[in-house]
Amino acid sequence: MSDTHHNLIFIRTLPLRIIIPVALTLALFIMTIFLLIIPLVEEKMMDGKRETLLHLTETAWSTLDLYHEQARKGLITEAKAQKLALDHLAQLRYGPALKDYFWINDMAPVMLMHPYRPDLVGQNIARFEDPAGKHLFVEVVSMVKENKAGFVDYLWQWQEDSAKIVPKISHVKGFEPWGWIIGTGIYVEDVRAEILIITRQLTWACLGIMGIVFLLSAYIVWTAAGAQKERLKALAQSTLREKQLIQADKMSSLGILVAGVAHEINNPATSLMLNAPNLKKAWEAFLPVLDTHFARDPSARVCNMAYADLRTRIDLMLSAIQDGAARIKRIISELKDFSRPTGADMDEQIDVNEVVKKSMDLTAVVLKKATALLSVSYGENLPRVQGNFGKLQQVMVNLLVNAGQALDHPEQSIHVQTHLSDGKDALVIEVTDTGPGVSPQNLKKMKDPFFTTRRDEGGTGLGLSISEKIISDHRGILTFSSLPGQGLTARIFLPCCSK
Repeated sequence: MSDTHHNLIFIRTLPLRIIIPVALTLALFIMTIFLLIIPLVEEKMMDGKRETLLHLTETAWSTLDLYHEQARKGLITEAKAQKLALDHLAQLRYGPALKDYFWINDMAPVMLMHPYRPDLVGQNIARFEDPAGKHLFVEVVSMVKENKAGFVDYLWQWQEDSAKIVPKISHVKGFEPWGWIIGTGIYVEDVRAEILIITRQLTWACLGIMGIVFLLSAYIVWTAAGAQKERLKALAQSTLREKQLIQADKMSSLGILVAGVAHEINNPATSLMLNAPNLKKAWEAFLPVLDTHFARDPSARVCNMAYADLRTRIDLMLSAIQDGAARIKRIISELKDFSRPTGADMDEQIDVNEVVKKSMDLTAVVLKKATALLSVSYGENLPRVQGNFGKLQQVMVNLLVNAGQALDHPEQSIHVQTHLSDGKDALVIEVTDTGPGVSPQNLKKMKDPFFTTRRDEGGTGLGLSISEKIISDHRGILTFSSLPGQGLTARIFLPCCSK
């Protein structure tokens, strides 16, 4: 048979040998995403939401307990304590739009407080039904009587819009001293909206992978009809592209994993941010009583510490908890934003000297432990740069901590300076340490994701990679220079705007 006839036979038989395995692989991949991963993510998100509701209810319950304790001690009457508690919780809001709320009813049940349904306040709500016919508040009372606390599913109006009815899940808990029940809930629509976003992203990713695979398959079919040499060459190209696809798939899966981890961390961080202010308010409410008590016995000690010192230290600790929780939230946000362009809050006019000063303050404890020779030189009359103060501060903190960790002993030094570039068209921030330095091979890989020389010490290799992205978003450049044994210098170049 002629070569042309052989090529025709090859072209007819080869597609099935390629398309069938590819189609099965894609089908398994898509089934794994939509039948396993997405339901698992939805389940985890709902579990996280329920845990958040539980913590929110506990926080509100502790507010009731605080006012009850004040009444029990005779500081205020019980009627006054109840009114203060109702007024306080009626004003509390949380959630992205600050429209999520708490409500309170008693065991009758009579509605005592509801921010969005004042028409129910003071009414007996035993016969109140949701649109599905469920006697919601009767079930709430039964849940508290049997279990003291629990979750209830029902239909309810969307925030303040009484015309829109959606599914909702609430956590309720009884407050026995007053015979009250306090509850708060989340809208299932919120979780479904988040799942829809993830589903859309995965759908586009699947379509992209399918397109690449089909293009590669078509290319292989076309080139395989040639001579044996050409077929071998096409096979080598296919193998290379297959490795690239596997690596791309790994990075896609890693992105989903990082988003999941960030979500799991976000729940306790949110709990910290919600509880810390209430804890601080409670502490401030206790202070007059404690001051009066310890004024009678100034020599008394608590936790082997004078009361005056403890009073100051607790204030500092509560503030540190709030600051720490806020920083965790910022870091989570940066992790979620990693590898996708950011366009928010990049229009601030920033004094880089102020960025350096605040970063030095944040890392003072770490740097003082690392070196006794810490110095800084601030350039004078520097123009401002446009961008995001918090993100630049995050980069500076990362560079300072890295410099401190690079030192072998306190006699080695760290020097920070700000100045204009030689061409006067860019601002330069330099962080120089006199540690052991970095080898030329590692210097080239320092900004690669997940590269670290301190993995045994818990390093992830994400810090400099994220820092590189932040500086790139500011239209700047992050560089590193080093000679082994002579330390490392990190330089940030940022374009100037106006003075």
